[in-house]
Amino acid sequence: MVLFGADRLDQVPELFLGRVALLTTPAGRTGDNRSTIEVLAQVCDLRLLLAPEHGIRGDKPAGALFSDEVDPLSGLPVCSLYTKDSKRLSEQLLARFDTLVYDVADVGCRYYTFLTTLRYCLEDCARAGKRLVVLDRPNPLGDRVEGGVLEPEIHSFVGGYTLPVCYGLTCGEVARMINREEGLNCDLQVVPCRGLNRKMTFRDWGRPWIMPSMGIPRFETALLYPGTCLIEGTNCSEGRGTSDPFAIIGAPFIQAEAFSRELNALDLPGVLATPLYFTPTASKHQGQLCGGVHLHILDESCLRPVALGVHLLALLRQMYPEDFRVLDPVRPGGRPFLSLLAGHRAFESENWDVPAILERYDRESRQFRMRKESYELYPRSV
Repeated sequence: MVLFGADRLDQVPELFLGRVALLTTPAGRTGDNRSTIEVLAQVCDLRLLLAPEHGIRGDKPAGALFSDEVDPLSGLPVCSLYTKDSKRLSEQLLARFDTLVYDVADVGCRYYTFLTTLRYCLEDCARAGKRLVVLDRPNPLGDRVEGGVLEPEIHSFVGGYTLPVCYGLTCGEVARMINREEGLNCDLQVVPCRGLNRKMTFRDWGRPWIMPSMGIPRFETALLYPGTCLIEGTNCSEGRGTSDPFAIIGAPFIQAEAFSRELNALDLPGVLATPLYFTPTASKHQGQLCGGVHLHILDESCLRPVALGVHLLALLRQMYPEDFRVLDPVRPGGRPFLSLLAGHRAFESENWDVPAILERYDRESRQFRMRKESYELYPRSV
């Protein structure tokens, strides 16, 4: 079984200096299924909990802003890093601890907001002279690198750093990259995993899948998410409010059998679509009957989820030109959410081309593989 950073706290007690704050989520658990909150409190002076999107206990819906509170289980104060006013560490908050511990399970995809929270923690701790300890966890997608690299001018909370959509790094390795490339000089300490190599995915950890958020209930969801999350930027349902989010795609105007047939005709590697009718209980098209597809992974080794997402967008545009649309920006003068997810503005054009976009993605992914090598903590194989 792979050991995570949280499994090795008793081996590095010297890292947890002074007053300690912990940023974590419900997936922050050890190999013997104990919360990192419980375990860390036994080895240091844990004073404070910090909550990213979804909250410490996972009781906050996706995108829901929330305020400070008290954790009823530990009795510790919880400071929200997902409020209307700020998602950063304020000076007042920084004054309440000496060391910040980060223990958050990631999904290996740039859209996931925990990565941006990690970047902000690096920047804010560096500015205040605070130590940041990252308890490393494996990337469930392993060394998978796919998609275009975020353009700096498209920076947002769902695109917090110049990474491809799938970046093939652990959270500790991403922290090392940001700290060095941005010249932050944060006192960053990474507690590495044991028994991990770069070929491993979730299938090889010997661990149960603990949901990093309610929208990613299964490992298969995490595999599809880098592609089907692009649907969030459109007027189609990405499957929220169904039994299989990000594997179910549809809208009231889609004819399920026809769309499924055309998608399968593309012969995309590793995936099969079956026609489906569904009524979301939440989110887009709540209470409305939708036609669409249910996506099934046949071979995850050859699946290219980001390319799948691009093909889905193109097919929806082609088959339903009068109904399908990209959602407008949330704020006047802002970028469409699809552009924020994609990390570029090509989808804002009416004439974007699938082969050109995928060729660009492949080129940028190859370049990123070389860029990330110096930050890797784990070997290619044992």
